[in-house]
Amino acid sequence: MKEPQIHVGIDATTWSNDRGFGRFTREFVSALAARARQPGSRFRYTLVFDQPPEFPVPGGVETIIASTKGNLNEASQGDNARSIGYLWRMGQIVRQARFDLFYYPAVYSYFPLFSRVPKIICYHDTTAERLPEYLFPTKMNHRLWQIKTWLAIQQTTRAMTVSQSSANDMVTYLKIPRSKIDVVTEGAGPEFQPRTNREPGLAIRHQHRIPDDAQVMTYVGGMNAHKNILTLLKAMPQIVAARPDVHLAIVGSTSGKGFWDNVPELMAFVAENPPLERNVHFTGYLPDEALVDLFSVTAALVFPSLWEGFGLPAVEAMSCGVPVLSSDRGSLPEVVGEAGLFYDPLDLDDITRTILRFFNEDGLQAQLTAKALPQAAKFSWARAAELGEQSFLRCYSGAKGSNSD
Repeated sequence: MKEPQIHVGIDATTWSNDRGFGRFTREFVSALAARARQPGSRFRYTLVFDQPPEFPVPGGVETIIASTKGNLNEASQGDNARSIGYLWRMGQIVRQARFDLFYYPAVYSYFPLFSRVPKIICYHDTTAERLPEYLFPTKMNHRLWQIKTWLAIQQTTRAMTVSQSSANDMVTYLKIPRSKIDVVTEGAGPEFQPRTNREPGLAIRHQHRIPDDAQVMTYVGGMNAHKNILTLLKAMPQIVAARPDVHLAIVGSTSGKGFWDNVPELMAFVAENPPLERNVHFTGYLPDEALVDLFSVTAALVFPSLWEGFGLPAVEAMSCGVPVLSSDRGSLPEVVGEAGLFYDPLDLDDITRTILRFFNEDGLQAQLTAKALPQAAKFSWARAAELGEQSFLRCYSGAKGSNSD
């Protein structure tokens, strides 16, 4: 007898977010949908939005739009927060749908769900628990996060995360039993691959006044304090003094509309240190195709973060054949492997030595570049979806078994 499909509801309030957990939601769900379209799939999926989605929804996936007052993107700006009415409305919509499972792709977007439906919540990292002073603009924001996370943990049937490093942290900081945690992964999109035509990349460099003969390090990501860009900038004068041809391209939104960031502080530091104005370039946000073009003329991705749960920009860069000059914290050693060099992100001398070694040591750059593609191949969204289905099955089977006792 054919087993009935398992109907998984998915919190899609992060769908239109342009940060890492928004990309994770879109890519992970798209990979799950591709597997669901195969004959004999055990799963079907419904996305629950707070507002109509800005990005396309994959074929074969159903949608529910709650039409709440406000949305998650608005709540993520500055010290804003979601209202009680918003949270109640989202929970009400999900309760009425009567899913077999409900999945939150990020604890950030968690809303209380007072029903017996089994719940899987993805905790990408424990940065908020490790470094709250870097993430929350007020004590009230921090306290609200603590309350929300505590409630999410109480409602977690199974937990999901994206690296072994994060799984270990969840045991230590969130006190979630390791037996209750499933590890999936992340991956680069198909557009992230080596480019033989370097002309579009050179055009982007020209646009930002980066010389043709420059050795370019590219940073990609958020502008939040825990990303540690300021420490990297503080190392740049010594790096540039030794290697005037080394330039830093900082790719990411400088609009200030996202999470609490330190863009003004970063730009002020560059302005106060005139030699850096020639060698540091804020490109603003770049769409993926333009980022791939920039990677084609980039010597290395530089990733100075104080903590990461995965570090997707590293995989995207390595997929383009670009090695990584990386912090030695969190999941980054696990993700970058032998395709990069590591430094203590709080040690200016260590950062400087590592970057200069990369550019000065004969053969090292070529050696690390050769290891980038094989390392990136270890990570894919297809693999993430396969592991995700296994997590869903464990959750569903465990809940069904306990209900039959």
